[in-house]
Amino acid sequence: MINVKNEVLIRVYTVLLGVVFLAAVIFFAAFKINVTDGEQWRKKGDELYMKYRDVEAQRGNILAEDGSLLATSLPFFEIRMDLVTSTDEDFEANVDSLAYCIATYVDDRFTVGGWWNELNSKRADGQRYLLIRKNVDFELMQRIKKFPLFNLGRHRGGLIVEQHAERKRPYGLLAHRTIGYVRETAKPVGLEGYFDKQLAGTQGKQLMQRVKNIYIPVNDLSEIQPKNGSDLQTTIDINLQDVTQDALFKAVNHHNAAGGTAIVMEVKTGAIRAIANLGRTEDGKIWERYNHAIGSLIEPGSTFKLATMMSLLEDQVIELGDSIDLEGGKMMFYKEEMKDAFYHNMRSTSIRNAFEMSSNVGIAKLAQTFYGPKNRAKRFYSRLQDMNLDIPTGIEIQGELHPRIKNPENKNNNWSGVTIPWMSIGYEVLLTPLQILNFYNSVANDGQMMKPYVVASLQSNGSIVQEFKPKVVKKAIASPHTIKAAQSLLEGVVERGTAKALQSERFRFAGKTGTAQVDYAKENVQTTYNASFVGYFPAEAPKYSCIVVVIEPKDNGIYGGEVAGPVFKEIAEKCYSLKMELHPSLNEAPPIALENYELPTKEVGAREDFISIYNHLDLPYYNNPDTEWTYSQAMNDSISLLTRVITEKNEIPNVKGMGLRDALYILENKGLDVIVIGNGKVSAQSINPGTRAKGQTIKLKLS
Repeated sequence: MINVKNEVLIRVYTVLLGVVFLAAVIFFAAFKINVTDGEQWRKKGDELYMKYRDVEAQRGNILAEDGSLLATSLPFFEIRMDLVTSTDEDFEANVDSLAYCIATYVDDRFTVGGWWNELNSKRADGQRYLLIRKNVDFELMQRIKKFPLFNLGRHRGGLIVEQHAERKRPYGLLAHRTIGYVRETAKPVGLEGYFDKQLAGTQGKQLMQRVKNIYIPVNDLSEIQPKNGSDLQTTIDINLQDVTQDALFKAVNHHNAAGGTAIVMEVKTGAIRAIANLGRTEDGKIWERYNHAIGSLIEPGSTFKLATMMSLLEDQVIELGDSIDLEGGKMMFYKEEMKDAFYHNMRSTSIRNAFEMSSNVGIAKLAQTFYGPKNRAKRFYSRLQDMNLDIPTGIEIQGELHPRIKNPENKNNNWSGVTIPWMSIGYEVLLTPLQILNFYNSVANDGQMMKPYVVASLQSNGSIVQEFKPKVVKKAIASPHTIKAAQSLLEGVVERGTAKALQSERFRFAGKTGTAQVDYAKENVQTTYNASFVGYFPAEAPKYSCIVVVIEPKDNGIYGGEVAGPVFKEIAEKCYSLKMELHPSLNEAPPIALENYELPTKEVGAREDFISIYNHLDLPYYNNPDTEWTYSQAMNDSISLLTRVITEKNEIPNVKGMGLRDALYILENKGLDVIVIGNGKVSAQSINPGTRAKGQTIKLKLS
């Protein structure tokens, strides 16, 4: 019995000793791996740890209407070197030449000897991710790949090329805020933000190896290729954008304004052809910092009076020829006094004239009479809803704000006894400049409201993936009678009213001035204003609508007609010059038939042209003066060519009787700017022949 017990104990102790011994061996091995040989194994583990990481796709371009690049991504490369991967034989055979190439063509912060020392010392330290240079362009990167040692390939030469893209804007400030951006540390802005998913494309995958917490690409090529983003073609017209931005910039600078915005829209389609936004940086410089066109709610001031007039006309409570007492230019509404912009002491006048002269008292008095009672206030609000003034435009740019139109049935709207008169002249309401323009654009478009849009299509490899066509939001914002009346009111503002000084000799336009006091409800605050002008051109067949808002002008005027109006006129006139479709055709009228027996006479032009025509028509002519210019004289059954003296070298030429082509050729070669009025031949010129030519502007009347 004792022997059996001893035998069992011996076996138990034997097993226990074996377990203890095995545990000791395992502990020793773990200690050796973690402590004695730990660095070696950790290094080897790092070298063996690989994973797939995302590879950014090439971001799509943003294009202007004509295909010009507004924003594009250019590839740049970071050049690094794995100094461990090369064999001693390859490294020693090429390091001298490589050091020379790097110092000469890539980075001269070290001499050739300095780079030789850098490469050798870092190799001795086991450097696997040595930075050679950042932001290398494609051409230099291709050259670097041919350097000694690097030309042996990724695994023999150790060259590591990491690509990244940088967003570039070839036109700089042009449409800067509308194009926008996408950044990790900021909210997406503009078209870049709104169409980020389409522009970004689909990421790829690349096998990366971890080396000391840094991931190095195993191969130059991605295992899963990224899918490039789509290109975005906008409706922006580069020439109109340039004209608009330049005119706005000059106004903001001249009036020492806080900023401004200007938008040009195509009347029939709603396509945005130009959109400029300017503000001031902390050091006072003018820059496109914020998209005021869609992201700033402003009290529109007098430009809102058109909506009030249209509401009254639509409710058939007024006619434009009706009389109204302007109370001498000031009137009390409850305990609040309202004044017109200028003292005029006018009493009875027509409603049309009250609008054209932008009388606050006149418009507010009409609104208070018909919409002031509580049971009628809702009617005014409903009319504004009919005109879509209470909803955003829905333009495809990040950040459009919702308009604020007071609803008399909403207890949170702070409705008071003076709300109707003040709303009627553009206070106690808030709209973005684009929303105001969209309303005026609808009037220009005979009442049909279009959705403003700035993107024409999404494209991939030159093919259209998705097209954005003009969209009708509302067939009619008012009756045809009201729309026609509104159009006549806006034409009257320019012909006889507050914008009379802005008339163009080249075409007619229509619009409304606006001047809104900022922070008028606050006490002990310096009075500032926003000046605006909104309208369309040409008046008889509108092609473009435009709004200009200059924010808080401080110098050289504050009113819409003197601050924003000239910007509108400059944009319109330059647009008229750029767009031939705005010009009436010279051959619209039927040609005047000549009698069979009439010979051309009193014609003025180039001598060679006359001779060529007469020879072609087989018409006999006499005399052939040895001068560049001549005129014809019919004599019985023949034509005589006579000398036409144009002018001396530095004098204004005599171009009367000439066709426009010859007149322009002569005058512009004299360094003169030419304005043309009418059709036909030159019947009058504004500067008399013989006057000293000094680069003046000369007007030609054609008939």
